[in-house]
Amino acid sequence: MSRQSGSGAAYTIQSLTFTYGRSGRGSGGWGFHHLDCEVGEGKILGIIGPNGSGKTTLLKLFIKILKPQSGMIRLFGKDLTEVSQMEVARLVAFVPQESQQLFPFTIGELVLMGRFPYHRPFDGLGWENPGDVKLARRAMKEMDVDHLAERQISEVSGGERQRALLARALVQEPRVLLLDEPTAFLDLNHQLDIARKLRRLNQEHGLTVVIVSHDLNLASQCCDHLMLLHNGAIIRAGTPQEVIRQEVLKEVYGCSVIVDQHPQSGNPRVSLPV
Repeated sequence: MSRQSGSGAAYTIQSLTFTYGRSGRGSGGWGFHHLDCEVGEGKILGIIGPNGSGKTTLLKLFIKILKPQSGMIRLFGKDLTEVSQMEVARLVAFVPQESQQLFPFTIGELVLMGRFPYHRPFDGLGWENPGDVKLARRAMKEMDVDHLAERQISEVSGGERQRALLARALVQEPRVLLLDEPTAFLDLNHQLDIARKLRRLNQEHGLTVVIVSHDLNLASQCCDHLMLLHNGAIIRAGTPQEVIRQEVLKEVYGCSVIVDQHPQSGNPRVSLPV
């Protein structure tokens, strides 16, 4: 992965409307209504907000799992409806919060699946090649799961499985990495390690990263920009200093918190009152 960051937008969303259930405000359906936003290329964006605010739904719209009823999503300037699912998989890697594994694959096999978008049907008896294996080994080492390559997915912890999914995403060599609660199952040491690795990948390779997280402090310290969602609308977007504010969080979350400055980064830090 050697791409450098650009100055444009990875995603541009214009007048996007998507609803679950019955459409329209006040008619029992939930969704986005005429949403406008942008994900800067080569940036780290954090999407935050209460449960049910639309964070994961937005990620699913980004990778065409869901399709909007109206409006437009552009991926690197191209209408997403004109981009094939395979091309999306070459450009964007998605790591869900939970991934059910129904078959007893090993960690090594799971990571190698990230190379699938680069292989044509009937390429041969075996679809992985030495280059794929080399990339997979490098990604597993990067995510500290190389020693688990021969272990079955069902035999490892939730945190180890999450790091393996991150390795699979890196093997895709994407330009955009979408992460839904990437540190949910990780201990403190691996949370810090993942945050550092994401920042390094962003800085060295221009990887655009979008992180959905309930952890406001992780988002504040890791992300260049934040998008605060509530009931399918963007309440505030900007730098962590512009978004992580006591009055804003009280309005959205319905509770009082303490916001001060992190002693090292200077970014906002959120604490619960005693």
